[in-house]
This record gives sequence, structure tokens and C-alpha cells, in this order.
Amino acid sequence: MQHHETVSATEPDWSRETVRSFWDPGPKLVRSIRRYQAAQKRGGLVAKIACKYWVLVHRFWSTVTQSEIHLHTQIAGGLRLPHPTGVIVHPDCVIGPNCMIFHQVTLSNAIEVGGHVDFGAGAKVLGPLKVGDHAQIGANAVVTKDVKAMTTVAGIPAREIAHIKTAE
Repeated sequence: MQHHETVSATEPDWSRETVRSFWDPGPKLVRSIRRYQAAQKRGGLVAKIACKYWVLVHRFWSTVTQSEIHLHTQIAGGLRLPHPTGVIVHPDCVIGPNCMIFHQVTLSNAIEVGGHVDFGAGAKVLGPLKVGDHAQIGANAVVTKDVKAMTTVAGIPAREIAHIKTAE
């Protein structure tokens, strides 16, 4: 996981979503969502055809990764899915910029995720709740309450185990 000072919680780093090879399921799944949403916004006949194409691409990568991230989910730029297998994101979730979601993570119900939040493998976040900027959710944590900014939570149920100090 990257140090909080090197990754912005407000300015998306679009390079984090770059497709790096022919077989790059995480970025390709995210790209299908982005392109679908862009076509929806554009409107018109060509956009309607493009939407149908991106729905098929999304369905393909969703099947490959066994992930469910709805096409209408609000996702800010810079989302990283390093191992996108089994990621489940409720359509009412709002994901901030530069977040990272590892495999088998579930974001259930309306969860508001701040910027640069890292979710460890297998984490389950059961909303509705808020996760603050630069928070870290430990692997296999079960989060049922709001998570403050600059904190690390872990365990079942998740509790604060560390507070990230700022370099002031």
C-alpha cells in the first residue's frame, strides 16, 4: 500500500487505470464502465450503439473476474483493481479518487468512500457508512461503522488499529 503523501485524495491519477497488457482484467473492467458512462452522457444514436458494445465488454470482464461492479456506479478517477477477482460493489456506492480494491472485497449498500482508500483482500464493508480519505481497511476486516480519515481498521468487527500521522 502506498504512503498517503504520495497519492492524492482529491486529484485523480488516471495513470493508475492504464491498461498495461492485452490481458489486464482490472483496468479493462474499469475502462468498460468509464466508456459506457461517457457514451450514456453523450447521447444520440452512435452513443446508444456504443453503450450496447460497452455493456457486452463489461459483461465479459465481469464474468472473467467474477466481479459485480454496476455500470452506473460513481467512481472517481484512479481506481486500481490489482487482483479484481470477486469484487462486489453495490450500485449506490460512491468511490473517491485513487482508491485500491483487492480481491474478494464487498462494498454492500450505500457506502461513501473518500479519496485514496485501500481495501485489503476479503474486506467486507457493510453500509450505509462513510470511509474517510487515506483510510486503510485491513484484509478480511468486517466494517460496520464509519471509518475516520487517516486511520487503519482491521478485525471482525473492524476497529481502529492505527492512525496515520501527517508530516507537519
